[in-house]
Amino acid sequence: MARRSALSIRIVEGRNLPAKDITGSSDPYCIVKIDDEAIIRTATVWKTLSPFWGEEYEVQLQPGFHSISIYVMDEDALSRDDIIGKVCITRDMLAEHPKGYSGWMSLSEVDPDEEVQGEIHLRVEVLGSQGSRRLRCSVLEARDLARKDRNGASDPFVRLRYNGKTQESTVVKKSCYPRWNETFEFELAEPAEEKLCVEVWDWDLVGRNDFLGKVVFSVQGLEAAGQEEGWFRLCPDKSKPTEDERRGSLGSLQLQVKLRDETVLPSHCYQPLVQLLCQEVKLGRQDGQVHLVTLLDETTTAECRQEVAINLVKLFLGQGLVKEFLDLLFELELAKPCEPNTLFRSNSLASKSMESFLKVTGMPYLHFVLGPTITRVFEEKKYVELDPGKVEIKDVGCSGLHRVQTEGEVIEQGRQHLQSYLGELLDAIVRSAPACPPLIRAAFRQLFQRVGERFPQHQHAKFVAVTSFLCLRFFSPAVMTPKLFQLRAAHADARTGRTLLLLAKAIQLVGNMEPAAGRAKETWLSPLLPALQEGTARMRDFITRLVGTEEEKGEEEGEGRPLGPPPAVVKEGMLLVHKTRGKGPLLAAAAGKKLNFCLTGESLSFGKSPGAERIGAIALGDILAAEKVEEKSFGSSHVMQVVYMGTGGQQETAYLQCKCVNELNQWLSALRKVCGNNPRVLRSYHPGVFRGDKWSCCHQRDRTGLGCDRTRHGVTLQDWSDPLDPSVEAQRLFQHLQGLRGTLRDKYWELLELLEPGAARNGEDAALPEGLSRLLAVLGELERCHRRERPPPPAPALLRLQT
Repeated sequence: MARRSALSIRIVEGRNLPAKDITGSSDPYCIVKIDDEAIIRTATVWKTLSPFWGEEYEVQLQPGFHSISIYVMDEDALSRDDIIGKVCITRDMLAEHPKGYSGWMSLSEVDPDEEVQGEIHLRVEVLGSQGSRRLRCSVLEARDLARKDRNGASDPFVRLRYNGKTQESTVVKKSCYPRWNETFEFELAEPAEEKLCVEVWDWDLVGRNDFLGKVVFSVQGLEAAGQEEGWFRLCPDKSKPTEDERRGSLGSLQLQVKLRDETVLPSHCYQPLVQLLCQEVKLGRQDGQVHLVTLLDETTTAECRQEVAINLVKLFLGQGLVKEFLDLLFELELAKPCEPNTLFRSNSLASKSMESFLKVTGMPYLHFVLGPTITRVFEEKKYVELDPGKVEIKDVGCSGLHRVQTEGEVIEQGRQHLQSYLGELLDAIVRSAPACPPLIRAAFRQLFQRVGERFPQHQHAKFVAVTSFLCLRFFSPAVMTPKLFQLRAAHADARTGRTLLLLAKAIQLVGNMEPAAGRAKETWLSPLLPALQEGTARMRDFITRLVGTEEEKGEEEGEGRPLGPPPAVVKEGMLLVHKTRGKGPLLAAAAGKKLNFCLTGESLSFGKSPGAERIGAIALGDILAAEKVEEKSFGSSHVMQVVYMGTGGQQETAYLQCKCVNELNQWLSALRKVCGNNPRVLRSYHPGVFRGDKWSCCHQRDRTGLGCDRTRHGVTLQDWSDPLDPSVEAQRLFQHLQGLRGTLRDKYWELLELLEPGAARNGEDAALPEGLSRLLAVLGELERCHRRERPPPPAPALLRLQT
């Protein structure tokens, strides 16, 4: 059994943000912190007070997660970025919205005394007998304190307050992992109603000291235990009155956040559910009967349908039945009353499942087809506009011969640019049939055949059915917002964004296979009509080849199999190698250079460039930890360390710099995924570096001693390309179906009445069909398994932290 906590977060947009630049606008981006640790950075949206991001992430949380904070920042090239405001969402707030929170949240001002992080190791005890008792507090160490000084560290000391008296520890210079090992005593007050307050501060030579956090103990609870020792989370200072005058004046964020706490049972517990779903898919649709998949589609709300679709797709990919599952969905959808010109345009389970299937299996193909054209659009930054109401007239010509372009000339120039981009993109699509994954070709082939059989008098419909997914739900959204499909690292500026929007519209019109119909809505697209008509003909020929029945032997053999392991390359990219101590480490000769690192299921190898000969490699079995490095160590917060066992059996460390926090967390997640079963992983590590004769983080002088912070082996960022985990997908489906048990029964009788009027009148006494009856029994047994595995409630804490 495993306990998992995952957070799905979508940062949609902002509005009414304050202007931070002299231009009267801002360059906003967001930083997402989980318990004060930066996990995600969105792209910067330039020169706007109402930015749109639309970025979605899934984060696997560490045990003990408390809150998520989203900071809106203004990027500044000349000085430190300004903080516009933040939104803080606690775990308790998310627990009040089990189906997730969606809406606008006002930004609040950032109070430095609330920006705390880290933990402190304390031992608190009551000594002596009645009449002569003392309260002793041993301050041992702290870890991961907030960085308050410009050198990327702090100078922490501890201040203890009890019963009107104050004591302070020594100051540990330049460390966020200080060790004090100091003991303080107070005479115990009678009665013991006073609280012990342990505060951590950053000492400053000039100016006031900075608050780093505090822990407050109830001494009454301590008396019964006598002694309590452990790591305690530092909390912000909530004693000051809050001021809400500026709340709302800093703008707001539109967010979609969902917390998922999961207890994943051993895989054998889910076998009855998985086998039942697979059996239902293999049986297929039967006339006069209500299929289990139809019940699932009819009872799943629009908000949940995308998540259910992705869970089903991944589950059947793991079982090797995704082709049969999609075919069943197509057949059930086509059995409903429908028109050929509106096929698969709704957000049904069939549409969402096919869309999810393309994202899971087709992202490399998407990048192969769209990548070159998208890169060209971003690099050329041509002015493209066909709408007369939006044309900007500019001066043209050489020096001394300036003239104003006419509106017609601007539109004609834009048409030429757009037609060039469209032609290049259509060329790439037409040539891509052999590169399209066999599983996707098989899915489109059966869709093509099903629609052709359903509408024999409208043979055009089967082409539109394929393009409605390939063009309208896959290619066109990726062209419009390439950042969301990982085609670009940042969102487009206004000019490039307009070009991409027009290009996406053109792809949609080609995908509709009727460009003349689209022209009626936006007549200003008429200059592009000849190119659209030619593109429609080329798209029709491409679909014919894509779904052709002449498959190669290897393709035919691979269609019915599971998706199999992920691609050989898990993660690849250029990373800067920082200098390390001594000449022994594998990467010492590459210090100060950028190398291409390639992570596979066997090793982390590196070479001078992609495709070049590998200079060296670290076997996955030799990797002991993958962790972040303190900012002060190399002057950057985007450095990771890979701790590994060298050839001589000595522990070595490679320090590698990433370009941003997203890339850093993607590398850490990838390394932890492939090294998850390594039995030699470390339990602790040093987040600093060993320079001179001590570690920069905790000032220990033993280079080979235990680390001062615990390692984190959990994955941070989830991704489309993550390995399939059937147990997790089955658990999520169980959670969804468990909430529908009563609804499934009622919906069955409702649908049966539509098929056979009068058949459901005695539904109370009639027997349920075998599939639904077995499903309800399986859900009941899984619920009993969860009750047996549920951990007992924790004992009442003797020490109460005052937050």
